[in-house]
Amino acid sequence: MIFGIIKPYPSPLISGRGIDLDFAMLAGCLALLGLGLVMITSASSEVAAAQSGNPLYHMFRHLVYVAIGVFACIVTMMVPIATWQKMGFTMLVGAFGLLVLVLVPGIGREVNGSMRWIGFSFFNVQPSEIAKVFVVIYLAGYLVRRQQEVRESWMGFFKPFIVLLPMAGLLLMEPDFGATVVMMGAAAAMLFLGGVGLFRFSLMVVLAVAAVFILVQAQPYRMARLITFTDPWSDQFGSGYQLTQALIAFGRGEWLGVGLGNSVQKQFYLPEAHTDFVFSVLAEELGVVGSLVTVALFVFVTVRALYIGLWAEKAKQFFAAYMAFGLAFLWIGQFLINIGVNVGLLPTKGLTLPFLSYGGSSLVICCACVGLLLRIEWESRTHLGSEEHEFDESDFAEEPNHGR
Repeated sequence: MIFGIIKPYPSPLISGRGIDLDFAMLAGCLALLGLGLVMITSASSEVAAAQSGNPLYHMFRHLVYVAIGVFACIVTMMVPIATWQKMGFTMLVGAFGLLVLVLVPGIGREVNGSMRWIGFSFFNVQPSEIAKVFVVIYLAGYLVRRQQEVRESWMGFFKPFIVLLPMAGLLLMEPDFGATVVMMGAAAAMLFLGGVGLFRFSLMVVLAVAAVFILVQAQPYRMARLITFTDPWSDQFGSGYQLTQALIAFGRGEWLGVGLGNSVQKQFYLPEAHTDFVFSVLAEELGVVGSLVTVALFVFVTVRALYIGLWAEKAKQFFAAYMAFGLAFLWIGQFLINIGVNVGLLPTKGLTLPFLSYGGSSLVICCACVGLLLRIEWESRTHLGSEEHEFDESDFAEEPNHGR
């Protein structure tokens, strides 16, 4: 059915020019996917052996997620951006529906005290990962429809929060404080790039900081994390345990690491070693050099995503531009928070590292976002795919413009 709908349209994969992709972006994301597979195999081997008797259990599951992610990337790459724009409100309603469903007893699955997953027989779906992307798509459409109002009036500035605040409330009920911060941060960045005045943006930042302070004060466990992370060694076998073990991993890695597969911390010392703290195991096994290379890869793909948005803006494809900016800021937010937690710059927070952490929902959504970005880059470069463009056979034979 999906392929029947998208078949008439040219795409980066279907044209007379052959495969016409932003290979630099694709190469950076594939490098992160490959590195993630290697590190998850290493970081999860001891836990998998103890829990299932097979040290490669998590690796095989991750390979399945990678395959689903590649499929999702291909599908999103073949759908015209104008189609996503038309579906913005429907996707927003779907995001609300998923976030409500995950809170329903019997449907939502509780893990470590949080209701963040909808459980199926063989896999779980994390609605917050889907909702963040759907919000970006909806907000990109809003900024195009109400561009003048957003730039000139307070009402245009406040209207998005009528949608964002209830969604943030649903996320906090799970609770998923990290996803809330990432979603609201990306939305704020999109509003700023959409032309919101500096005074109104500064007011939003002040209100956001105040809201974070209130939320931290409202829950004792959040305050305990905030206090502990400033000196985790004061309670290294209690609330500071994860952070101290992560810091030990960094210390053991030194410059070149202890060698791939030789981590000691993954052997039941560091909890969530293959999910939230996979970067700590990477630092232990590959050292400072491997850590910096990984950070460089993340910087490259996020900056490339921002450039894709800039190219779309220059091509006057504003919805595509705002969507690219929003997706880039989702990655940047998750990257900064996860790395910050691993190195002790931020309080401990359960948030996956894009492309690297074990987790099906996060990985599949990341791959789908890659497909969206590749589609945006292709449409802005070829000037195809807008609502006003009528496709014909000549589109498939047009010579490529490789000016980037």
